[in-house]
Amino acid sequence: MTIFKKQNYKWEVLLLLWGAFLLNQADRQVFNTVLPAMRDALGLTDTSVGMIATLFNLFYAFLVPVGGWAGDHLSKKWVTTLSILFWSVATMFTGLATGFVWLVVLRSVATGGGEAFFGPANYSMIAEYHTDTRARAMSVHQTAYYVGVIMAGWLAGFIADRFGWQYSFIIFGAAGVLWAFLMVIRLKDRQDAPEEKPVSEVQQKPGFFEGFKVVFTTPTALMLTVGFSGLIFVLTGYLSWMPTYLHENFGQSLAAAGFNAVFYTHLAAFAGVLAAGSLSDRLGRRNPRARMVLQAAGLLAGVPFLLMFGACNAVWLVYLGLAGFGFCRAFFDANTYTVLYDVTPSRLHASCSSVMIMIGFGVGALAPVILGSIKQSAGLDFAFVCLAAVWLVCGLMMLAVALKRYRTDYDNVRKG
Repeated sequence: MTIFKKQNYKWEVLLLLWGAFLLNQADRQVFNTVLPAMRDALGLTDTSVGMIATLFNLFYAFLVPVGGWAGDHLSKKWVTTLSILFWSVATMFTGLATGFVWLVVLRSVATGGGEAFFGPANYSMIAEYHTDTRARAMSVHQTAYYVGVIMAGWLAGFIADRFGWQYSFIIFGAAGVLWAFLMVIRLKDRQDAPEEKPVSEVQQKPGFFEGFKVVFTTPTALMLTVGFSGLIFVLTGYLSWMPTYLHENFGQSLAAAGFNAVFYTHLAAFAGVLAAGSLSDRLGRRNPRARMVLQAAGLLAGVPFLLMFGACNAVWLVYLGLAGFGFCRAFFDANTYTVLYDVTPSRLHASCSSVMIMIGFGVGALAPVILGSIKQSAGLDFAFVCLAAVWLVCGLMMLAVALKRYRTDYDNVRKG
């Protein structure tokens, strides 16, 4: 493969993984969008549907370290491709579920388990192909999240209103199966992935717990994991209950509530992540810790917008809060894996990212059921105040670690 073809192919890899990530996030949002219709049709409670989402995230978190190990030891092409195929088939069968138990088996266990293998290998593969364009590639890749959530937020609700909630799962699952076959044909592993320095054959095959050791003994990586956990907790809670909030408080249809709950946030985040990625590259070249400072600033700036969710009676003010929240969270999103890879060895990128994902989604898994319980006792207005408090604490902690430890951890990786 010539140098010219290599330079072009790395962007094709990004496109293939962008599409897979879009379907990954769309698949998750389908459940949130059709939640009220599915709840009523199957006779479930707010707490029980929250428990399904919680079990999904817990099972995902439990298996993601195995996905990280697989991403560091096996073909990243086949780990990502088989992952999307597995979760897409499980999503299709979720449309056939007849009660709580089957939803747990098909949604929480099968779909969550299938998705656990995608993230670590996906991000590690992008990092291998994009060495000098990593922050930009990661930012572009992150836009798939926003497009996928917006698309599913409207389309899944439209399908549910017209044909029934079951068809939302079936159609989105079928799209994932088709994309997996495209990845089989076009996606290739990189055979000449760079390393910081030559390593022994034993070092090239890290142990299962080596990623845990690196994350827990590297203050910056550990604090990033704490901040990521706070981010996921808030995002999971918001995505799980905002469509229901708009449906019940403002009388919106499933399609309208599903669309409005995600459109303003993710449109603003789309613009924000591209701006944040470019700004991060410029500032990061002069001072690497600037990337984590941007993340902390994003969390802190997002607090007032989170408070607007439940405090405003006019729906347009809620939309303004959603947009501001989305723009601010983009500054965290744009830097997550770039920061992690700055302070961890490249041979452990998949393993370290799996540890961060495992802890983040383990914590985030609690959000749907906690907010479901708060909804029943105190209402969603108070639940949104709790989400704002989470971001305030995480933002302050990340800012302190960024200023005190980032440069030391960054230099330690380069010294070997």
